[in-house]
Amino acid sequence: MSSEQREGSQETTTTVEGNGTIGGNNSHSAAPTALRATSTMVSCQRLRLNPNNEHRPDSYEDLQLDFPNSVYSSLEKYLPPNMLVSNRDEKIKFMTDIMLRHLPHGERSRAQRHRDYRQKIISNYQPLHRELYTLVPTVCFVPSFLKAINESTEESFRNIISEPSPGVFVFDMLQPSFCEMMLSEIDNFERWVGETKFRIMRPNTMNKYGAVLDDFGLDTMLDKLMEGFIRPISKVFFSDVGGASLDSHHGFVVEYGKDRDVDLGFHVDDSEVTLNVCLGNQFVGGELFFRGTRCEKHVNTATKADEIFDYDHIPGQAVLHRGRHRHGARATTSGHRVNMLLWCRSSVFRELKSHQKEFSSWCGECFCEKRDEKVRSIDALRKKLFKARQTQA
Repeated sequence: MSSEQREGSQETTTTVEGNGTIGGNNSHSAAPTALRATSTMVSCQRLRLNPNNEHRPDSYEDLQLDFPNSVYSSLEKYLPPNMLVSNRDEKIKFMTDIMLRHLPHGERSRAQRHRDYRQKIISNYQPLHRELYTLVPTVCFVPSFLKAINESTEESFRNIISEPSPGVFVFDMLQPSFCEMMLSEIDNFERWVGETKFRIMRPNTMNKYGAVLDDFGLDTMLDKLMEGFIRPISKVFFSDVGGASLDSHHGFVVEYGKDRDVDLGFHVDDSEVTLNVCLGNQFVGGELFFRGTRCEKHVNTATKADEIFDYDHIPGQAVLHRGRHRHGARATTSGHRVNMLLWCRSSVFRELKSHQKEFSSWCGECFCEKRDEKVRSIDALRKKLFKARQTQA
């Protein structure tokens, strides 16, 4: 076994959660806390496996709801037929009950406190670059990326995207000027935090530095980024994990280097699809290392040779991968590196996953187990037929 394979087999995978907690650790199940607390069935009715694309969802923009309004509009297409003809209030209750199944009871009051916390920041923080808060595609994206999105076909995406390792997609995305604006906005926010001594929440407990972009007003911009630009790509490359139904996100930046975080341990994300874009600055090290996609049952199984891949960050270049793709970041040995991450989630996929027993289509270990089982079955059948011929003879 090579040193790289030993590295993958000896490390314990952690599920990094965006609510300030870490799931998993030494257990073979690294499922996020919110996904484990699903034993109480609120409704006996299940969502449709495929959306009813002919159905036009109600608008929920005029309401204050427990979850983002866009989630309700996306989820409505997956409602069972009898619910589609119900009034809006009944649909809201049905969908809210389903989503609360993924949110422990104690988390609900915490969610309200977080809404109050976010409102306090937005009411007091003065943005440096207000143009960042409304997504202007020509300002944000490089022309090749915009062209591919406008054509929105698998061929147009493959023209700009490389797949250096199975399930890891790399492409040029952000304009240098946009990266610079984002960096100066983050510096401005951190300066405000220092001057006001405001205690902010970090992206997760594995990162001691960085900030949640949604918390200081960039949530609408990131929603548009996910819905208009990441979801079309995910629909093509990540349909097996809800790529076509991404409906919520957790957006943040992380910082590495001197007086910042140094590296990031081996983990999986609390997302269906993760977008990771380097914003800059000058740095050495910090490579991402990938070690194969795994479901909760197999999250700590050994790494196979063809699953080993290291990626060097380039400012403006994006990496897109499944949240369950095990990865980490090596030490940034000099300079200062800032990355923007968008964890994209699908409430539909999470609901369907709670009823699923195996994940052979995307879990590397499930796939191998199913393949080996098929080989054993064929071998057993071959032996049975051979024995029958001998008996006849």
